[in-house]
Amino acid sequence: MAGKAPMHSMLVDVPRLITAYFTGRPDVSVPAQRVSFGTSGHRGSSFETSFNEGHILAITQAICEYRAAQGIDGPLFLAKDTHALSEPAFASALEVLGGNQVEVRIDQELGYTPTPALSHAVLLYNKGRTSALADGIVITPSHNPPSDGGFKYNPPNGGPADTDVTKVVQDRANEILADGLRAVRRTCYGQALAAGTTRRHDYITEYVDDLGAVLDMEAIRGAGLHLCADPLGGAGVAYWPRIAEQYGLRLAIQHAEVDPTFRFMSVDWDGKIRMDCSSPYAMAGLIALKDKYDVAFACDTDHDRHGVVTRSAGLLNPNHYLAVAISYLFTHRPGWSAQAGVGKTLVSSSMIDRVAESLGRKLEEVPVGFKWFVEGLVAGSLGFGGEESAGASFLRRDGTVWTTDKDGILLALLAAEITAVTGRDPGELYQGLTEQFGAPVYQRIDAPANAKQKAKLAKLSPEQVKVKELAGDPIVAMLTRAPANGAPIGGLKVTTARGWFAARPSGTEDVYKLYAESFAGEDHLRRIQQEAQALIATVLDSD
Repeated sequence: MAGKAPMHSMLVDVPRLITAYFTGRPDVSVPAQRVSFGTSGHRGSSFETSFNEGHILAITQAICEYRAAQGIDGPLFLAKDTHALSEPAFASALEVLGGNQVEVRIDQELGYTPTPALSHAVLLYNKGRTSALADGIVITPSHNPPSDGGFKYNPPNGGPADTDVTKVVQDRANEILADGLRAVRRTCYGQALAAGTTRRHDYITEYVDDLGAVLDMEAIRGAGLHLCADPLGGAGVAYWPRIAEQYGLRLAIQHAEVDPTFRFMSVDWDGKIRMDCSSPYAMAGLIALKDKYDVAFACDTDHDRHGVVTRSAGLLNPNHYLAVAISYLFTHRPGWSAQAGVGKTLVSSSMIDRVAESLGRKLEEVPVGFKWFVEGLVAGSLGFGGEESAGASFLRRDGTVWTTDKDGILLALLAAEITAVTGRDPGELYQGLTEQFGAPVYQRIDAPANAKQKAKLAKLSPEQVKVKELAGDPIVAMLTRAPANGAPIGGLKVTTARGWFAARPSGTEDVYKLYAESFAGEDHLRRIQQEAQALIATVLDSD
């Protein structure tokens, strides 16, 4: 079924999902039912008693207590996406925020708010302030299947909360759950919505009006490009029409309707419906339109990720597009500091390393998670921060911060700017990079791993790796900590002159992720993968 329309039997039963949200009672003695903040927030499904009313009440109360302890007493910006569980979670969160008399900013139409629009709003509010700072909550499981829910906290820096924050919130939330939610202060939804502390906020106008400060919207309009945006029925459904109208773009829009079953999606590689704009299976519908538009693009459900489709290359591999974006931005942003560097995660392509070196820019390699780029983006010491999973953001044209969370809308429109300014689409420009730096082959594999095995992998040390070569090449580095900041990567990266692999456990699924890249072709990549899997199997099966 991969790449094909889903059968009716594959669609989520929304009424039962919502019923399970309100009737399920999490048991904190069961690890899978506890509050658990992974790479980006707490995620789960009410069908599995891992995302229920109890979780959201407890997490929101814990956030209220955390922000009070930290003296964060400005407004809390509250955003939700179009997953079915986001609406009841929004109501639960607002009830607790109202019960704690927290000033809350919600969409003026009670509509949907992309993650980058919330980050943008928090940063704008806090600009120039040293007290009464704002923070935010985003209710989204990102691109996860329709039965999932997600809940994450963004502190006053506007980006994803760091592990020291999420651990405090997570541990307190589990205490509250274990105590039968007795610590939760809560009012009814109607009272919370009508409270003087709950105010409506025009997220759309604030974000869309400001796009000219970060992108050359005049160049896009002037080029007369025929563009297509697919919000995949996500939180940006009301944003794309406003962008097209306000900036005079020839922009067709696909899947602008909200349907919590997401029945219009193509089935992903594993038979699940998933709004993954970097997956060629999930994006099959937009890929089929590639010859109709100069550039087409899509965003996942909360619009923090991007997928770019070009005439020349179809759906771009996220790593390829990140390399093109970096190459373009650092040669077309004269307002950026000459010292502004490039941020990448350890599992992103080494093509980025080569591009950064050619630009004379410092490269900062960090663990997986966009939170590691927040400080650099705020300070302007990073011009760009990007992840291999199609998430990135970059500075305004004047070199100041735009968002400190991933911005799929921004990267989608950047593809249009690149095409307008250079006369070549990002696929063509990536081909030029391969002629200059070589053509890497990159792939991520998800392999089964239970909780015990994932824990072993997360604690893996270089000393446990006895081999000296990888795919015939001497190993030049074995990393369990990131070069840029010494933070643990939660796994292992092994590097040679011609390739590398990295393995790390998933924070949300019973799999481990194996990333591998070769600059010596497909056969060499397969050899790296085979040797990596054999090595990891030895570790996971050990006592």
